[in-house]
Amino acid sequence: QLQASGGGLVQPGGSLRLSCAAATSGFILDYKAIAWFRQAPGKGREYVSCISSMDSSTYYADSAKGRFTLAKDNAKNTVYLQINSLKPEDTAVYYCAAGEVCSAVGPYDYWGQGTQVTVSS
Repeated sequence: QLQASGGGLVQPGGSLRLSCAAATSGFILDYKAIAWFRQAPGKGREYVSCISSMDSSTYYADSAKGRFTLAKDNAKNTVYLQINSLKPEDTAVYYCAAGEVCSAVGPYDYWGQGTQVTVSS
């Protein structure tokens, strides 16, 4: 139901904008809480951020505060995760997920396939 995109190879200090779009028509992201998680090599999945369905409130993990910005474009049925001042420790596969409410632990009913972010010089 979800497609994550926008990852790539970027130098430290650079920026990326990740996108989470509905993979099928009729799946309206504005009706769902949309969260981003990431999984670095050899590590568990980590909650990053979430935007709520009702009032588009945004929530961030401590590790994401200040450099990550989550926004929703209802006209494009897409949620964007802007990441600035990228660090090597941001290297991970980033996943978007849809659920009923924002939560660091879920549950989330739908998941995107993930997009690789690699931060390296």
